[in-house]
Amino acid sequence: MESQLTILFPVAAVWLAAGVVADGLPRLRNTRALRRRTGWLLVLTLTGLALTAAVLGGGLLSAGSAPVDRAAAGLTLAVGPALVASVCSVRRIRRLWAGSGAFANAPATPAPHGLRAAAAHPLVGLPLQVAALATLPAVIAAIGTDLGADPSVTGPAITVGAVAVAAIAVRHALRHSRLAELAQPDAARSTRAAGPLHV
Repeated sequence: MESQLTILFPVAAVWLAAGVVADGLPRLRNTRALRRRTGWLLVLTLTGLALTAAVLGGGLLSAGSAPVDRAAAGLTLAVGPALVASVCSVRRIRRLWAGSGAFANAPATPAPHGLRAAAAHPLVGLPLQVAALATLPAVIAAIGTDLGADPSVTGPAITVGAVAVAAIAVRHALRHSRLAELAQPDAARSTRAAGPLHV
């Protein structure tokens, strides 16, 4: 159990750190801080993908009930979010990092609402946070409490997980909508001057 936990704990810790950093990006109001945190997020995401792929690959190459096999079996829930992160999140994070780099010559510039709205996009933070949630059952099972062993526990655990994912998704969507609305240019006013009506 200890060796299995030793394999799973770094994977879960990296995904959790990536989820926390992604959650804080839209609150940053300085372009330099946004670029620095986006760089950290890119490194954490790529590290999480590499660790997950290494554990899953080790499980495929290993035969029997080695710790890496049990760890790989526990990470099957995280495969979906990790794939979404590799396809969608990495590209968006790289574009956000490049966009904030455009203000490198003026590091004290406040972060534009457009960049903050891009940082709040659900495909940036949601896959990372869902991947972090998906690693928790494997870590809990490695500690010694298997959530799938007792049917009376499995159902509520799945329900709690689904509600947590839905709540995170709604939160990301609302925050992205609010920042995207702030990023919209003001509606063009009529060129005709307002004046008294003449009959």
